[in-house]
Amino acid sequence: MTQINFDFGHPSADGVAVLAGELVHVVPTGRFRVGKRIVVRDSFDVRLSETGTATVDVTPTDNTFAYEVTVGESPDAWRFVRCVHDLVKSVMDACHITEYEVVGEPVSGAEFELMRYNHVYLPKEGWVILGDHVTLESGSGCVHTAGGHGVDDFNVCQKYPQIPITVPVDDGGYLTEQAGKYAGQRVWASNKTILADLTAAGAVMGQLHIKHQYPHCWRCHNPIIFRATEQWFCSIAKFREDVYKAIDTVTWMPDWGHDRMHGMVRDRNDWCISRQRTWGVPIPAFYCKKCGAYHITDATIKAVSDLFRKEGSDAWYKYDAEQIIPAGEVCEKCGASEWTKDTDIMDVWFDSGSTHAAVLEERPELRFPADMYMEGGDQFRGWFQSSLLTSVASKGCAPYKSVLCHGWVVDEQGKQMHKSAGNGVEPSEIIKDYGADIIRLWVASSDYTVDVRAGKNIFKQLSEAYRKIRNTARFILGNLDGFDPNTDCVADDQLQDIDRWALAALDDLIVNTNAGYAVYDFNKVYHAVYNFCVVAMSNFYLDVTKDRLYCTNGTGRKAAQTAMYKILVALDKIIAPILCFTSQEIWDFLPKTEAMNKYVVFEDMPKAGQYAADDAFKAKWAQLIAVRDEVKKVLEQARADKQIGASLEASVTLYCNDAVYDLLNSIPMDELADLMIVSHVELVKGEGGAASAVEGLGVAAAHATGDKCERCWKYSADIGTHAAHPTLCARCAAVVEG
Repeated sequence: MTQINFDFGHPSADGVAVLAGELVHVVPTGRFRVGKRIVVRDSFDVRLSETGTATVDVTPTDNTFAYEVTVGESPDAWRFVRCVHDLVKSVMDACHITEYEVVGEPVSGAEFELMRYNHVYLPKEGWVILGDHVTLESGSGCVHTAGGHGVDDFNVCQKYPQIPITVPVDDGGYLTEQAGKYAGQRVWASNKTILADLTAAGAVMGQLHIKHQYPHCWRCHNPIIFRATEQWFCSIAKFREDVYKAIDTVTWMPDWGHDRMHGMVRDRNDWCISRQRTWGVPIPAFYCKKCGAYHITDATIKAVSDLFRKEGSDAWYKYDAEQIIPAGEVCEKCGASEWTKDTDIMDVWFDSGSTHAAVLEERPELRFPADMYMEGGDQFRGWFQSSLLTSVASKGCAPYKSVLCHGWVVDEQGKQMHKSAGNGVEPSEIIKDYGADIIRLWVASSDYTVDVRAGKNIFKQLSEAYRKIRNTARFILGNLDGFDPNTDCVADDQLQDIDRWALAALDDLIVNTNAGYAVYDFNKVYHAVYNFCVVAMSNFYLDVTKDRLYCTNGTGRKAAQTAMYKILVALDKIIAPILCFTSQEIWDFLPKTEAMNKYVVFEDMPKAGQYAADDAFKAKWAQLIAVRDEVKKVLEQARADKQIGASLEASVTLYCNDAVYDLLNSIPMDELADLMIVSHVELVKGEGGAASAVEGLGVAAAHATGDKCERCWKYSADIGTHAAHPTLCARCAAVVEG
């Protein structure tokens, strides 16, 4: 086997990884000195001197060309350095070598695979291997490889069984006897010593200080030392297909959770379930003192299980191995019967991933599988996945029926909240200013599947939405004063058309909110409730019915009260899961029937269908509302032209084609006037008035004739017809007289 030489110096390395590209020669002149070593390469026509050759070992490169670089102070003193083609200039620049020449023909880097090399200054041999992790980003294209330190190094060495995995670093971060003369030194401190020895051996071509990202401990903030150590693994590959089937049985919210979990399981072959910590649930394994083989049997597992159930997992640290392991157990490898305990603990995800067994199956009030697992998006690689794996492995099914994933709370600018940044939001401050329900409404109003923003301005804006919902309930409660649902509710056939429309709108609300609650889409519930309260109730129905509520006392008023009572009872039940304090406050003031509970949370959610309207009715009222919107535009113009002030000062003439006339004439004129909130409405067949967006409709507005009733503020020709009430219209006078 051909032997070559590398300028490779760290004692932890067992090989050098290079690319499978092509190598050529570069001839620089300069300051680089090498020890007396000889490179023998049959395919190279290389002039050698006693100064020898070396391969520059800096950082990885990608599939490209590699060159052999020869370095010499004169044509008679050649020194050879091997480097990747695309990195020659950067290497020479880093080493401050300005004069060099590329010579020779390219040679495939793959031809160096499995060659042996001598260490630069230690009595040690290594292997040359090919590594896909070598890139062209920096360095020389050759990188020293220590299979015991680093994921890439370990993985590439797994392809070469002849390369041992050595770990010359102990648990304390000190080099061991395997590091030779460096034994006892801290890993980071030894770098200076090793560099000094490389320099003394004439093996340092140049130095370059770089900044790069490197993992640090989250607690002490010191850099991490990577070591390849013996661990316990669970093979995911052996039951991966069963996991896929279990994933398909789960309802994922949002839907993309299915593909995300599927992809994570697909990309995972093994699960390392052991950790080196001084706290946690111990791994119940024993080791033979004589041969070191591990010992786990059904009997030992049962003994440990019984002990943990009786005294807890801390008993593992309380007793010696011989006090825990059943009598008569012998090592299956050597027959000895003296033991030590495993000092590793379980991966904490294995702990949390076993809660379906420890909780659901141990408590009689619970059941397996769980209805839902709910956590943040990071749990697809954590709790969601570990629970799924342990359950499928032990029971063959998922531990949950559904999984709901949410984002995190961030500040108003979308930044993570930190105490040091001072951008946190204290819930107690929000509660003090707005009440606890505003926080619950904030959650419900947010799309929790992504990060949710929180801040004082956001809560201030949301408080306005809360007030609109609350004030809708307050208005209805105020108009239910004296209303007894046991005696005052009217039959459905006594309701006015607009009352039926309001109840149909309530039915639509019930449909939408029930659908939202069913899939935990609280944002949908919030928007449906808000739009119902603001658009359907406050801006329309409650506004239109004010005249009936304030100025009449007959069946019409009770019809409005009946509709509003049914609306508020259902609305309060709908908002109870979100606005729990507000809903109970409303419930306390609502007049009750005997069947109603004291607490609204004990009521069943309203069911859709009781007040549903057919398509023809909905189409009719959609057209009526469209006509009303056109009338409001004309009234606004009349107000701007100083013809009227309040809308009750107006009289409206509607010019209609046959279809629109029949639609509007189906409503009593007093109800139609109330719908437009004007004193008079006149229907005229034919064209006239201002054109509108409603086909076949023209609108004209003028100041109403007659005098203003000081009670209902409508203009009428019958003001003063009742001698006792000269300033009231006939309707109001009759109401006042009782």
